[in-house]
Amino acid sequence: MSVKQQAITDEQWRHARTIWDYHQMHHDLRRCDVAIGLGSHDLGVARAAVELYRAGWFPLLVFTGATSPTTAARFPRGEAVHYREHALALGVPDEVILLEPNATNTGQNITLSRQVLTQAGHHPASVLLISKPYMERRAYATARKVWPEVPRRTPGKSTGSTRRWPPNL
Repeated sequence: MSVKQQAITDEQWRHARTIWDYHQMHHDLRRCDVAIGLGSHDLGVARAAVELYRAGWFPLLVFTGATSPTTAARFPRGEAVHYREHALALGVPDEVILLEPNATNTGQNITLSRQVLTQAGHHPASVLLISKPYMERRAYATARKVWPEVPRRTPGKSTGSTRRWPPNL
C-alpha cells in the first residue's frame, strides 16, 4: 500500500455492506414468461441469463443495451449484441433470444424491451430482470414506474444478479 493510500476501516466496510445490502431486493426466484438481461460492462449478466435459461426459469430472453462511453471499448457493437453472442456461444438457441440494441439507461432498457416483445407478439405476465447486484433496486423501481400493470419481484443470484418481475403476489 502506498503512502497516499489508506486501509479501509472495519466501520467503513460495515457502511459499505449496508449500502450493498440496500440495493438488493432479496425476493424469491420463480418461473416467469420472459427474462430481460440489462446491458452493462459485465458479461456476468449474460452468464447468469444462460444459467437460468438452462435451469428452465424462463423460455424467452431479451438482451438490452446500446454502447455507452464506459462499454464502447469492451462491447463496440453494443452491450445487447455482445450479450447475445456470449449466450449463443454458451449454447442458448438463437430462436429464444430477442435483441434490443438501443437502450442507454434503465428506463429505456425496460421500455424498449417491452416494445421488442410486443412487436414479436409476446405479452408476458411475468418478467425476470437480470442485472448486476447493485442495480437490483434501481431496476425494480424503474420497472414499477414504466411497466406498472405488471406486478414485480426481484430475487438475487450470485453469478450476476437476477431479478424476477413480477412476483407471485
